[in-house]
Amino acid sequence: MMAVSSACKDGSNKLGMDNGKYVRYTPEQVEALERLYHDCPKPSSMRRQQLIRECPILSNIEPKQIKVWFQNRRCREKQRKEASRLQAVNRKLTAMNKLLMEENDRLQKQVSQLVCENSIFRQQTQNATLATTDASCESVVTAGQHHLTPQHPPRDASPAGLLSIAEETLTEFLSKATGTAVEWVQMPGMKPGPDSIGIIAISHGCPGVAARACGLVGLEPTRVAEILKDRLSWFRNCRAVDVLNAMSTGNGGTIELLYMQLFAPTTLAPGRDFWLLRYTCVLEDGSLVVCERSLNNTQNGPTMPPVQHFVRADMLPSGYLIRPCEGGGSVIHIVDHMDLEPWSVPEVLRPLYESSALLAQRTTMAALRHLRQISQEVSQPNVTGWGRRPAALRALSQRLSKGFNEAVNGFADDGWSMLESDGIDDVTLLVNSSPSKMMGVNLCYANGFQSMSSSVLCAKSSMLLQNVPPAILLRFLREHRSEWADSSIDAYSAAAIKAGPCGLPGSQAGNFGGQVILPLAHTIEHEEFMEVIKLENMGYYREEMTMPGDVFLLQLCNGVDENAIGNCAELIFAPIDASFSDDAPILPSGFRIIPLDSLMGSASPNRTLDLASALEVGPTGSKASGDNSANCGSTKSVMTIAFQFAFGIHLQDNVAAMARQYVRSIIASVQRVALALSPSRFDSDSGFRPPPGTPEAQTLARWICQSYRWYLGVELLKSEGSESILKSLWHHSDAILCCSLKALQVFTFSNQAGLDMLETTLIALQDITLEKIFDDNGKKTLCSEFPQIMQQGFMCLQGGICLSSMGRPVSYERAVAWKVLNEEENAHCICFMFINWSFV
Repeated sequence: MMAVSSACKDGSNKLGMDNGKYVRYTPEQVEALERLYHDCPKPSSMRRQQLIRECPILSNIEPKQIKVWFQNRRCREKQRKEASRLQAVNRKLTAMNKLLMEENDRLQKQVSQLVCENSIFRQQTQNATLATTDASCESVVTAGQHHLTPQHPPRDASPAGLLSIAEETLTEFLSKATGTAVEWVQMPGMKPGPDSIGIIAISHGCPGVAARACGLVGLEPTRVAEILKDRLSWFRNCRAVDVLNAMSTGNGGTIELLYMQLFAPTTLAPGRDFWLLRYTCVLEDGSLVVCERSLNNTQNGPTMPPVQHFVRADMLPSGYLIRPCEGGGSVIHIVDHMDLEPWSVPEVLRPLYESSALLAQRTTMAALRHLRQISQEVSQPNVTGWGRRPAALRALSQRLSKGFNEAVNGFADDGWSMLESDGIDDVTLLVNSSPSKMMGVNLCYANGFQSMSSSVLCAKSSMLLQNVPPAILLRFLREHRSEWADSSIDAYSAAAIKAGPCGLPGSQAGNFGGQVILPLAHTIEHEEFMEVIKLENMGYYREEMTMPGDVFLLQLCNGVDENAIGNCAELIFAPIDASFSDDAPILPSGFRIIPLDSLMGSASPNRTLDLASALEVGPTGSKASGDNSANCGSTKSVMTIAFQFAFGIHLQDNVAAMARQYVRSIIASVQRVALALSPSRFDSDSGFRPPPGTPEAQTLARWICQSYRWYLGVELLKSEGSESILKSLWHHSDAILCCSLKALQVFTFSNQAGLDMLETTLIALQDITLEKIFDDNGKKTLCSEFPQIMQQGFMCLQGGICLSSMGRPVSYERAVAWKVLNEEENAHCICFMFINWSFV
């Protein structure tokens, strides 16, 4: 080992021998060994002997010498990688330190400015008290007011006038990026550090909404500018960007006139468009700047008239300051400042257009993440899931997002037209018969003759949600698809993508189960991920035509971070064929949930999808102190649902009726889930009322424990001090489940262990009957012992096997069953406790 360490430190082409001597290899031998190393960096003893036999130039070298050479080579490779990693970390820390120092300087200037303004305000206040009453009133009214910016006269849009506007835009942008023109406050939940995306700030007290980001990316400034100027490649809310005119300036810069359209995030609001001037130039210190502003008040030049279905919004001086970084890469400052004209949407939706946090999440941070992702792809161009490179997967996620946005907005120039309502306006139906919409997708008539699909139908709707954290609801929809989706509809949608026999969705065939079979990609901050899920044993039939088989869905999910402030949560999916190709048609469907309230406190990360948050309620029905999820109690959000279906034109009426009913059933399911997920559903002030005859959770927990003590003579729960009975029961290590006393015995309550054992949730629990969880032997035992439970009040059952809702066998050491009595000592339900259970 001393010889290996010595050779590693030397770094030359020498060989450490047992006698302490070094042997030099010839250049030819080193070249041959390097080739072998790249093929197999850690060859076995037999492989090393084979190398010597196959490579004559190494024939005079002993296998032991070859072994030492490979050890040294691996050691040097490891040292090189570690040195490269440390250099990259050092560069990042240096750049972050520079950014933090600049931010500190800006804050010091801002403090000085505020101190000065405060001194002036005090002086004016003191002067006001010495004046006459009228003068005093006038002074007090005007003393603390900021001077309003006068309305600019029409701008001259000639080349000289545009250059003047461009220079003014540059000055104002730089004052926002590095100066004190805007009072920036740190984005809640975004702490700067070496592992963070960057320094994120939002505006406080300025017109419109504004956000700023500072960060380091491993790309050269010109490349960064090129990427950011191509908004369609990274800004998913961007529908179109047209460069209508461009001109060069005397200082080497470029002025461009742009028209940009943004999708509306929901069906309840119109899209936004902008008429922009973009100025690109290089500063004296070598920094590259791309800045923009709206051109809504110009004369003597080109103008952009209003466009139907769009509201003309205003972009205040915004842009990108890109500085070259020592050792490679760039330090970038991003500023987005807009007036999105919130007056044009219903009052309940105005927070969408008045939230700087939402602008930061969806625009500013999206740009920085996109740059960092491309930088990572350049440094690690590895093939990932489904045999695709990261850039291809990124393009795929863009297609999913854009297709969903197109469905939500349904613009006429994309080929969409509205169908007549059935008298209830909760679901909107659109049809797109554009020839290019579903080119190459085959459908069939019921008689078996193939025809080319000519149309796509979209059913969409939006709904307001109360007291439901978007991230938790989205995770529930993703992980418990069977509780809202119709498997026959999934099979029909998949058949529209595959070239095969099909008809209208009819009876369901097979089981409806889902599993993630391929996680495709994450963004580098793990804010978004793609996956392929397989819905097994799917099928449907019509007129004795069947199409069984597996259904694959390509799924995009983001916004599942409960601690992200103002985050938009999305679940977008599309059926695909197993032989999915890059140019295959995609019809995205899914959900988008956007918070509306300015109070966007996030839920505790410990919140679970099986409604455990309900157990954080004390005996009085109020939230326990210290519960981070209490802030969610007053939140509002808007959910947008859009589903797309391909069909032959002869099936339009049938598909329209099916789609309308399907989306309505999804809305009902979402409302049911949202009510159950609400942190305050057991709160006395929440308006929640349990079904008639069903006790509150706290009351039921007390009945369960009292009845156990009555029949078995021991306590079910250990004393937990001030902890509620419900919470103690919920966290009990054994599975505790209650079933009704009706003819069809269904489960009505379970603790966490019981839900884990049955692989279900409190919502789906009521769809599971008692007999379904037992095997044949268990059913016979239960049938024979159940009368004794009712007569004696309890029964101890021997160990055995039961089944989860997913069909997995679960073994248990023993079980106890007892009657649960209410306050009048009447039997309310039967409680089972499965002790020491585990999956087989």
